[in-house]
Amino acid sequence: MSSILLIEDESAIADNVIYALQAEGMQVHWTELGQDGLQRLRQGGIDLAILDVGLPDSNGFELCKAIRGFSDLPIIFLTARAEEIDRIVGLEIGADDYVTKPFSPRELAARVKAHLRRLQPAGADNPPGFVIDRGRARIAYCTQWLNLTPYEFRILDLLLSQPERVFSRTQIMDGAWHEPETAFDRAVDTHIKTLRAKLKAIGSDPITTHRGLGYSIQGPARET
Repeated sequence: MSSILLIEDESAIADNVIYALQAEGMQVHWTELGQDGLQRLRQGGIDLAILDVGLPDSNGFELCKAIRGFSDLPIIFLTARAEEIDRIVGLEIGADDYVTKPFSPRELAARVKAHLRRLQPAGADNPPGFVIDRGRARIAYCTQWLNLTPYEFRILDLLLSQPERVFSRTQIMDGAWHEPETAFDRAVDTHIKTLRAKLKAIGSDPITTHRGLGYSIQGPARET
């Protein structure tokens, strides 16, 4: 089930959008304030964000910039501003789509579905797995881009380089740390724990602990 964050201060609009998205089988998280929405996004597990440009506590454009500082998830703007310059600014700062009020909630839901489809690996019947984008240092799991720290990205990238292979803690440190001699075995365990929490927030946990040996992961994985 796709998880959508709606940041909209007008409850009447929010109710209509939530109804349309839930009718399409999506889970919706609604906040009225930009900072509350930003905090929810940092927790992970969100596939797409819908932002109102005019919010009581913040400007939607500035909020979009803040989100782009840590996430590449699709962003759709909702706004009463129909001028071309506003649409251009919104798209240039990182939004993926721009919907002006008044709008059809069903059309918005269709746009959301279209953007979510672009996150899916090629082939509609592909099993849930990983997509690795090393150029941008990011990894998607079950079609959702993970919010990873640099260490988490390198650990996950290493495990996915050979699915099912058991990597020892030493091998993980050698592959993920620039100066592995300064790290401790427990540092690996700590990062694996937080990585597992982020994976579980989206789907199942594909990492296996092999007592006294190390860790392995289930695939499939493909590069983009």
